[in-house]
Order: sequence, then C-alpha cells, then structure tokens
Amino acid sequence: MDHFHVLTAFVRVVETGSFARAAERLDRSVSAVSRAVAELETHLGARLLNRTTRRLSLTETGQAFHERAVQLLADLEEAEAAVGASTLEPRGTLKLTCATTFGIRHLAPAIAAYAQRHPRVRFDVELSDRVVDLVEEGFDLAIRIGTVRSQALIARRIGTTALVCCAAPAYLERHGAPEAPQDLARHACLTYAYSQERNVWRFTDRDGVVQAVTVSGPAHSNNGALLTALAVAGMGLHLEPDFVVAPHVRAGRLVRILRGYAPEAGSINAVYPSRRHLSAKVRSFIDFVAERFAADPAWTLPAR
Repeated sequence: MDHFHVLTAFVRVVETGSFARAAERLDRSVSAVSRAVAELETHLGARLLNRTTRRLSLTETGQAFHERAVQLLADLEEAEAAVGASTLEPRGTLKLTCATTFGIRHLAPAIAAYAQRHPRVRFDVELSDRVVDLVEEGFDLAIRIGTVRSQALIARRIGTTALVCCAAPAYLERHGAPEAPQDLARHACLTYAYSQERNVWRFTDRDGVVQAVTVSGPAHSNNGALLTALAVAGMGLHLEPDFVVAPHVRAGRLVRILRGYAPEAGSINAVYPSRRHLSAKVRSFIDFVAERFAADPAWTLPAR
C-alpha cells in the first residue's frame, strides 16, 4: 500500500466532503480516490467514513485518524521544505477562512499580491463571520478578529483594529447625538450576532473607567456590512470595527460619536491548529500578511 497516496486521498475527501471534489483536487478519477480510501480502511481494519447518499461524515475512529493523518502530511511537507529550504517555493493548496467584510476588502488584495510572488500556491477560501472549527473542517489557517480563546489553536497577531461608534448625519439630525454611553439606552442601536456580548457595548472614558451599556434597536444581524448599510441609511447607531466603517466615516456618510469614550480595541490574528511544524505555504503567507498589515493599515482612523 502506498501510504502517502491513500493518506492524501483520505484527507482530501474529508476536507472537501466529497469523493468527486477530492478527485478533482487531486486530478485523479473518483473511482481511484474511492479505492484508495477503501484500501486504507481495509488496512486499518476500521471504518473511517460514514457514507450516505447525501453526505460523508467521519466516524469516531475516523476523526482521531484524520487528525493524525493531517499532522503526518504536514510533517512530510515540512521535511521536504527543510531539505530544500533555500530554493523550495511554497506550493500546494492553502485552505483558509476569514470574516466576510475583512476578507473582501483587505484579505483579497493580500492574496492577490502573495500569489504574484508564489504562483505555485492555490487558495481555497471560505468567508464566514462564524467561528469555524479549523481541525474539524480541515482548514490550514484562519484570519480572526478579536481574542482567540481555544487552547488548541496558535494565534499570531498580524494587525490591530478598534471599534467605532457612529451614526448617519440624518439620524443625528432627527434624534441628536448621545453625550455619554448611558444615553444609548434611548437610541436605536444596530446589534451584531457574533459579538461576545450580543447587546452590551463597552466604552472606556478618559480616566480609564469602563462603562457597559445594554442596547437594543430595530435590527440585528450576523453580518457587519449589512448593519453598516443600515446605519448609513439612518436606521440607528452602529458599533463596528474600523476596517468596516472607515470608508464611510472618511466620506461623511457616517459620523463618529461619543468621541470622549473609547470602545474596545482588538487584534487581528492569523490562527492555525497547534502542530509542531508549519508548512512552507502557511508560514510564508502568515509572514506576508503580518508585514503587509503592519504598515499603516488602510482602515485606521485618527484617535479619539
């Protein structure tokens, strides 16, 4: 049995969720990929995948084996990189996930610039504002906004962001601007589903005192770009990262409010599963975006 061949087939089937997509990724026939996985299961004497007409899923044994298989393939790639470190170009598919708005506005240009330097790297990108399970769903890397709480993941800061409280001029003309965080209770506020405290906004005054305010309003969403569009339309007050609202603030479509109070700041992190080694493509891409986002990022607004 060709261990590399069958392990690669198995991992790609799990990553893609389909024998057909795995075969396309590997440039093999579907029957060849299916035989490779069957050969692996026969060799191990255990079923790794549950197969139905609609979907594939890992068995408990398959889940444990998949984690080890991913590690073994990563170690092999790392060993190859170490042998030819001076000349080896990063290569292969880099599967990553990122928040939707940040991905479209800032990660996409970074990927395009990186691909010019490293044309042998292919990108498989999922944009989602939910927190993706990197190991379970077979991702190499995530770009995440805010604190990374999982001890099974390693995070490297590649940038910073700050929340901005803002509203459209039309809204402020109708309702006035709040002068202190407590005033938000009488205003229409647009709330974000994936915030750590869904309806609680926190501000720090000039003396360093943190004030937490419970807010509510006419709209709630799992997408910051949609909430920003509603804020621009005058529907309510908005608390969103600077990389989302900065263009609107600069253009005057949104106005910063509560300037004497600072909302929470956060980090932008490259996050990957805790492994002994990183492949050349993952390491080089993290280094690239860290350098790119460290140099006066386009989303930064002046301090309060």
